[in-house]
Amino acid sequence: MQKVKQENISPEEHRIRQAFKDRDWNEIKIADSWAIFKVMAEFVTGFEKLGKIGPCVSIFGSARTKPDNPYYKMAEEIAAKLVRHGYGVITGGGPGIMEAGNKGAFEQGGKSVGLNIHLPFEQFHNVYIDPDKIITFDYFFVRKVMFVKYAQGFIVMPGGMGTLDELFEAITLIQTQKIGRFPIVLVGRDYWQGLMDWIEQVMLGREKNISEEDLKLINIVDTPTDAVKVIDDFYSKYLLQPNF
Repeated sequence: MQKVKQENISPEEHRIRQAFKDRDWNEIKIADSWAIFKVMAEFVTGFEKLGKIGPCVSIFGSARTKPDNPYYKMAEEIAAKLVRHGYGVITGGGPGIMEAGNKGAFEQGGKSVGLNIHLPFEQFHNVYIDPDKIITFDYFFVRKVMFVKYAQGFIVMPGGMGTLDELFEAITLIQTQKIGRFPIVLVGRDYWQGLMDWIEQVMLGREKNISEEDLKLINIVDTPTDAVKVIDDFYSKYLLQPNF
């Protein structure tokens, strides 16, 4: 009897084929029900660990940034200044800019939170996170909720697709008034100005897809001092101060 030749397909192709595969109700119920419980478990863990964390600022940026990169040094200094000004620091928990943010907070004795994610490459938690404040997620959307829910401001360093995703998540939630109008600070004018020019000239100017008021949600700075000043000025304007 001739054996049927097994196809040698990649994991990516397998996932694509699975998306088109018909499933019966029992398969759907079992798979999706367990997914719901996993999502709930991640939310519960996040809420329990972060619920009493106090005022924090989320720092976003690339996992690929090396310690000798000027932006790594800037992220470390920003985090240290934030801690000295009474804030904790939340990062994605991995290497690069995330490590720099946690390092700056940790070395100043401040709260250092890491919201890690399971990835097939490049992501592992750094050593500068408080042991009781490491959370590892399977679902990006749950992780993004934690970034936003427990932050009173956002510092965005140069990064890739994940950083852009986190940036626009924060902007969208503020624009649609789902969260408060917390400050968003882009660090590195040379890196971000092209994006901001496109937003202003095309998204606003040509297509009218946003309003001029939306541009006021974003600040661009070039130094750690100016980045932290945006956060401080925002809270002094509202007569609010960190509570630790």
